[in-house]
Amino acid sequence: MPEGAGVPLKIRCISTFIAIAVAVLAWPLAAAAQESAKVPRIGFLSGLSPAVSAVWHEAFRQSLRDLGWVEQKNVGIEYRYADGRSDRLAELAADLVRLKVDVIVTAVTLDAQAAKNATRSIPIVMASPGDPVATGLVGSLARPGGNVTGLSQVAPDLAGKRLELLKEIVPRLSRVAVLWNPGGPASALSWNEIQAPARQLGVRLHSVEVRSPGDFDKAFEDAAKTRAGAVVIIGHAVFVTNLKRIADLAAKSRLASIFHLREFVDAGGLMAYGPDRSDMFRRAAIYVDKILKGAKPGDLPIEQPTKFELALNLKTARALGLTVPQALLLRADHVVQ
Repeated sequence: MPEGAGVPLKIRCISTFIAIAVAVLAWPLAAAAQESAKVPRIGFLSGLSPAVSAVWHEAFRQSLRDLGWVEQKNVGIEYRYADGRSDRLAELAADLVRLKVDVIVTAVTLDAQAAKNATRSIPIVMASPGDPVATGLVGSLARPGGNVTGLSQVAPDLAGKRLELLKEIVPRLSRVAVLWNPGGPASALSWNEIQAPARQLGVRLHSVEVRSPGDFDKAFEDAAKTRAGAVVIIGHAVFVTNLKRIADLAAKSRLASIFHLREFVDAGGLMAYGPDRSDMFRRAAIYVDKILKGAKPGDLPIEQPTKFELALNLKTARALGLTVPQALLLRADHVVQ
């Protein structure tokens, strides 16, 4: 006998209706479950190149893994690099917004500004910008408001500390050339901040503007003409993506030099002093974790650097005929022999 032949037609119809109704009612629940299982995506926006950013971004990923987020498993990361071309940041930020990433991570001020200009709804986590209040990224450090939060690499007396370090290794230092890009808002703030400590230390500053790699040769020629005894390089993508070239030009010009990244010392520069950027990217991952778990960026206070590192290149010091004081050497966190 055919299946169901002994069941009255009315009962069979009712059973079919119930099955259909259950399926219809279950569909939204299944869709909701699928939506809840959606893998969140992080957008990485950097004005630098993948090679330059590799160490910092790996520190970020490791911190994410420690927090339970594993790339290509339960979180996706979309990377966008401007390769030192700040004019591309707006386009790259807009691309991440089109992808509807869940949070955007930026490094410095220009990256964060491009992201903020592209969206006021997607959370933005900054890893190492300049002063985010002075540059208009947030309302205050304690309560940022809006969609931007993270860290700031601004710390009291950093500019003065770099000049002091130069004077320790070049005791008779009286003139310093400052290489900076006036197109960067954080760079302009740093240029202003270095004025007061220079006066206190009796050091005359000579402004040397660098807007593109094509300006490097002339910049060092200008520094030499002013009889500067050293150069301070104020952080900007145009310098970070050309560390080796800057270090070589400083050596060729017989100038002591200091930057804010230890990678400059690894490339042959004399000294570096500043926040540990890998540590800042590790801490940025904590912000991302909180936001992916429901925290609002505007409620998360901006944190300032807690770990600083001094790097020295003794080979470069010897080539310049400089003697590194033992006290300075003992304070160094990273030394290139």
